[in-house]
Amino acid sequence: QAQLVESGGGSVQGGGSLRLSCAASFDTYGPNNMAWFRQEAGKERERVATLYFGNGEAEYSDSVQGRATMSRDNASRKVFLRMNSLKFEDTATYYCAADCTSPSASVQYCTHWGQGTQVTVSS
Repeated sequence: QAQLVESGGGSVQGGGSLRLSCAASFDTYGPNNMAWFRQEAGKERERVATLYFGNGEAEYSDSVQGRATMSRDNASRKVFLRMNSLKFEDTATYYCAADCTSPSASVQYCTHWGQGTQVTVSS
């Protein structure tokens, strides 16, 4: 079993920054990777960032590339998503997930999901 709890969402002015946090707990073993997804109402879920725990590398979607940084803190068992230069189109519910298929996979599947945190960017 695992539990993922997101926090840090809220209302932000366009051009501003925020940092989302995901507190992760796993009963037996840690994940191989964790990711952040987002979903706007009425739209498909979009994967925006993935962090691979084996090599520490991160990759980002084109929509957030250059504006987002995903990181982890082992001591607190948290992963973070920092986003700068926020745009109105970044408005969405952001979800933390663990043990996900490759971003290039035809089916995006993750073993564990958080409940989401809402980010609203005002233009």
